[in-house]
Amino acid sequence: MTLLGEFVLPRDRPVWTSVLVDALATFDVEEKSARQALARTAKEGWLESERVGRRVRWSLTEPGRKLLTEGAHRIYDFGSSERTWDGRWLIVLVSVPEAKRDLRHQLRTKLTWAGFGSPDPGVWITPHTSREKEALTILDALALGEAMSFVGSYGAIGDESTVVTRAWDLRELVRRYDEFVAAFATLDPADEAAALDAQTRLVHEWRRFPFLDPQLPPGLLPGNWTGGRAAEVFHGKHAEWRPSAQRHWDRLVAVEGRE
Repeated sequence: MTLLGEFVLPRDRPVWTSVLVDALATFDVEEKSARQALARTAKEGWLESERVGRRVRWSLTEPGRKLLTEGAHRIYDFGSSERTWDGRWLIVLVSVPEAKRDLRHQLRTKLTWAGFGSPDPGVWITPHTSREKEALTILDALALGEAMSFVGSYGAIGDESTVVTRAWDLRELVRRYDEFVAAFATLDPADEAAALDAQTRLVHEWRRFPFLDPQLPPGLLPGNWTGGRAAEVFHGKHAEWRPSAQRHWDRLVAVEGRE
């Protein structure tokens, strides 16, 4: 999906199986696994195939383009700006029986992606009050119509920082950001092929953070927070490597197109 979003989506034209298989091979994905991944992605409705003689080429479906466009917006915008906070929280109360584990998993996955954290079972919070509509869309899609929401400032009982600690594992997030910075901050690809490799790995690793990082206001973050530094590395390296990576991709497509 990273390769599709970074290189196929911007061109909006079919790409040969061999191009995708060869590209995945540089990341130690065996040919059989690469072909299975293509088939699985097509089965999920994101890709469609077209046979041309003895060869097959792939195009993004309309849902696939929509998925990757929305994902790209989330990935590339993530960490690019600092948001102000008025001190108010959005709280959503929603209960799902333990027996409905699949539904509980879907709810957790979708609300976590939307930036919510859960300090206690059935309680979801975020400092981004504008995401109430997104939460409502999630609840409606899962047919959880008995939920409740509130917007307000933290009260006098308990400690706000304790709630943050219980809702999100920020220590683990700091560790992941530190690893990201260590992996990419000083990386300098030797040629265009290496730039494509580095660019793909950069985006693939960064795309995890919008799911993990709730983008809390600075006042709620720990003192050793390295998310800002990681964002600088991502946006700087992405802009630096993109021209070379895109040229190499075009070269791969052109070579396969002549065969």
